[in-house]
Amino acid sequence: MNTRNTLLTLTIFFSSAIALPAWADDDHHFPQAATFTTLVKTTLNIEGMTGDNEGNLYTPTRQAGVDQPCPVLRVDATIANPSPVVVGLIPAPAGGQCAPLGLAFDYAGKLFVTETDRIYSFVPNATTPPTAALFASGVPGTNGVAFDADGNLWTSDGTTGQGRVWMISPSGVVTEVFRVQPLANEVNLVAGVGGIGRDVRTLPPGTITVTPTTRNAANTAGSQPLVANGLAFDKDGDLFVSDTARGAIWKVKFDRRGNLRSKTGCDTTFTANTLCMASLHVAHPLLEGADGIALDRDGNIWVSVNERNAMVVVTDKGKVIEVFRNAPDPATQLRNAGQNAGAGLLEFPTSPFLSDRKLCTASSDGNRRDNSPNSAGEVNNPAGAFRGKISCMDQGLHSRGVRLPVR
Repeated sequence: MNTRNTLLTLTIFFSSAIALPAWADDDHHFPQAATFTTLVKTTLNIEGMTGDNEGNLYTPTRQAGVDQPCPVLRVDATIANPSPVVVGLIPAPAGGQCAPLGLAFDYAGKLFVTETDRIYSFVPNATTPPTAALFASGVPGTNGVAFDADGNLWTSDGTTGQGRVWMISPSGVVTEVFRVQPLANEVNLVAGVGGIGRDVRTLPPGTITVTPTTRNAANTAGSQPLVANGLAFDKDGDLFVSDTARGAIWKVKFDRRGNLRSKTGCDTTFTANTLCMASLHVAHPLLEGADGIALDRDGNIWVSVNERNAMVVVTDKGKVIEVFRNAPDPATQLRNAGQNAGAGLLEFPTSPFLSDRKLCTASSDGNRRDNSPNSAGEVNNPAGAFRGKISCMDQGLHSRGVRLPVR
């Protein structure tokens, strides 16, 4: 027996085993050919969604009439063909229309809903739907929302594009804690002139004009500045933030007292509280258009990728896996329509929620990228009989969803 050759063989064997990526066996935890089925369609536009621990989903409707409140709906996700039930009302601004987005429950069962630059709260009641009371204001663009273990509410600034994330105390005190790096540097940003940075364009609504010398020389449509969107805390108290424009997820760390640990101030062209790039958890083309996020108990991040009509998961090891994307129509090659008038399709998915082992997402039918034109499919926003829908994955999850709020 050649001892040297034996040792060499063993060395190669163990080295190969060690060299395998940490996520090598991740894929089998997720459906390889996932499908979705429409749970319910809504007559008004929807975007945000959350749920309780009894299998109910909650979503605020949008685009009600001027000075009319926006109903918040409860949908029983445990049965087929459920009927939405109104459980509360979000006030409209004087002389305007309400436009609620994100929502989350606190530990006492009160539901908090973001609306323009305000946050409202109420206890859902299907018998006598209450009008929500103002909880906090002064949070322009308030969008995604999540509670930490201490009962503080966190919210992002959405389409304002500045990347602000605020913490709001139980008494309603608003504090800007950090910013995700915006696409344009603030020090150079001049109204009407522009700044230094980058500008992500989505086609459509943007266009490419083909000429012998230029492409898209004058087009200004389709800009996507949104860098702070969905929020979710994990069991360790770390906060994940979805970055729609970059196709990324940021991970923000705090100490035991709730103080920010993640480094800021690396670039003087941003505000001093702007996160350094070290907080970028993962960036990937599959995440372009990342909207709402939800975590399961294994630490995987489920992402509704709106502009791609897709559902993507970021594993706890950082691997990005596409679980579902609308198949292209054989005739048009578009991903906004298909068999059964879109009953198995996502239509600009926005907000996922994991109820035990069931994954559902709201679709707002935005007229962008893969979902354009949004006149196809089951819903047609803003002119159709149905303008939003909730779809659920037919396959169960390998890991249960995190019970919210996270303690």
